[in-house]
Amino acid sequence: MLLAIGSSMIALSFNLFFYPNQLASGGVTGISIIVQKLFGVEPAFTQWGLNIPLFLIGVLLLGRNFGIKTAIGSVLLPLLVLVTRNVPSLTSNVLLASIYGGILLGVGIGLVYRGRGSTGGFSVAAQVLHKYTGIGFGLCVALLDGAVIVAAGIFISPENAMYALIGLFVTSKTINVVQLGLSYSKVAFIISEAAEDIREVILYELDRGLTKLHATGGYTGEARTVLMVVVGQTEVTRLKELVRAVDPGAFVILSDTNEVLGEGFKIAGQA
Repeated sequence: MLLAIGSSMIALSFNLFFYPNQLASGGVTGISIIVQKLFGVEPAFTQWGLNIPLFLIGVLLLGRNFGIKTAIGSVLLPLLVLVTRNVPSLTSNVLLASIYGGILLGVGIGLVYRGRGSTGGFSVAAQVLHKYTGIGFGLCVALLDGAVIVAAGIFISPENAMYALIGLFVTSKTINVVQLGLSYSKVAFIISEAAEDIREVILYELDRGLTKLHATGGYTGEARTVLMVVVGQTEVTRLKELVRAVDPGAFVILSDTNEVLGEGFKIAGQA
């Protein structure tokens, strides 16, 4: 279901925003816009013509690890692009199209990923490139998408290529939101001579669990206790106040964490 819904949203983002405004923001869909511009070929046909061979190459070179969902996605997405091709565009403003198209595309891809599916295309090509070159998978995707945007700058227009980069950026951020959610927690690492006192105030005044990590000081070589605690955004100030009250000289490291599973946070089955 998530694969079907996500593919529908990707197809709509293509026909509502990207295709009417000639925004080739990477991927097989971006190539199909360039091919249509040069040769007048229906975008869905180009997408089928690339997706299906890429899937078969992936199976041949990487094994049967793509699964039935990737095979379905490789065929389903171009079909939905074809079915929705007559949907009227919502805007002729290229900037708005890149932003809202990027959001809708990101939501669609995020839903496909949450359903553990794939629409094939460049994700398969990137895996092949990653395996045979050793380049990181994320960098492979960026290189392939970048090549499409450069081609769009040559064959469509440099300005449209720059707008396509905006769409690509918005898409990547939206995918993260769909997969990880908007809520951010904080993970704190606390190093202090009064670790036991800080442990007690966190447990009984902040009402949060924590973990004691055994470490060794890099300069002194002495054994240290590091307290690790995860708190919600609203608890950060209270945590700092409690630690400061116990030991003003405590060393505290705070960093964002996108997803926390377990008691007091998300239940693993609902992630």
